[in-house]
Amino acid sequence: MADLQDDIPDTTEVGEDDALPEDPFPSQPASLRRAHTLLAAHPVADGYSGLPWALRHLPWYDLELGEAAIDTDIPRMRAGHVGALFWSLHLPEGPGGDRATTATLEQLDQANSVIEAHPEGLRRVRTAGQIIDARNCGRVAVVLGPAHATALDDSLGILRVLHALGLRVLTLAGTAWAGERGLTRFGEEVVREMNRLGVLADVSGASRATTERALALSKTPVLCTRSAARALRPHPANLPDELLTSLGAARGLCMVPLTAEQTGPTVHDVADHLDRVRDVAGPDCVGLSGTYDSGAAHPRDLADASRYPHLIAELLRRGWSDTELALLTWGNVQRVLRSADFTARAAQHRREASNAKIGELDAP
Repeated sequence: MADLQDDIPDTTEVGEDDALPEDPFPSQPASLRRAHTLLAAHPVADGYSGLPWALRHLPWYDLELGEAAIDTDIPRMRAGHVGALFWSLHLPEGPGGDRATTATLEQLDQANSVIEAHPEGLRRVRTAGQIIDARNCGRVAVVLGPAHATALDDSLGILRVLHALGLRVLTLAGTAWAGERGLTRFGEEVVREMNRLGVLADVSGASRATTERALALSKTPVLCTRSAARALRPHPANLPDELLTSLGAARGLCMVPLTAEQTGPTVHDVADHLDRVRDVAGPDCVGLSGTYDSGAAHPRDLADASRYPHLIAELLRRGWSDTELALLTWGNVQRVLRSADFTARAAQHRREASNAKIGELDAP
């Protein structure tokens, strides 16, 4: 029960004029001091980090000391109050077939090597409870995923192998069974098996038909790890209000990326998108994706993983409550992971592992 209690947001409001004991930031504006105080209790669960791929190109690195060549290291995560982050296993060159499987396995191996090399700062986790444990031990929790669905090579067996190696999130896009026309019968079986295993579905970049079918079919909340509001910025990866409404109704999670291309060039633009997603999908269905070390340009004042307090300070100035901010930074990701864990345990008692083949289910 201890970890469940730790997960409940503290709804105590911190007033603008409240005296903060032993204030570590006495010279900062009140909203920024309040942001640090709130994040100390409810750190950021960052929905997308490209760090594993970025580190492949460095001849030597030490995340504990800090690395100027990347956006994310342990000192900056601590300064930004990052408590957990999802490490993307996406592949910039986009290999297909067997090469996609091999490359994803290499990414998993690289991620595990990085974590093992930094035991005082990082800890690999699989469950919501393990995230709490890592936080209580002063470590940043690392969730492996999203990976691209092409890594499955149309095999549910490979899905189970990747899950056994730690994969928790799979992006449903760009395959024969998750395309412009939506999920095929095999695609639906993939989602059912993901539910049974506890692998979350990510619909970032997926077609509208695939997104709608995944929302209707999945027994666990669906993620959108890199989407902002299309009503504010007509980027193809951003979601229209209708899909944001559907995502909210399904208790999914839209994780707004901190990229200039999708949200705009300033912290105010990012806050506008967070306002919109909160208002349309609901405060239970909005989260954050730093999208650091992915090659994307970031808004001013949000250049690296240390800058989250500046975004939270802007939201405080806009009237976001402490409860809403605790959900945004930490609580909503915990809810989604707990739901996936619970559903998987229940499904494994009811359903055997599926050995369906794409040629059988999607035969013309």
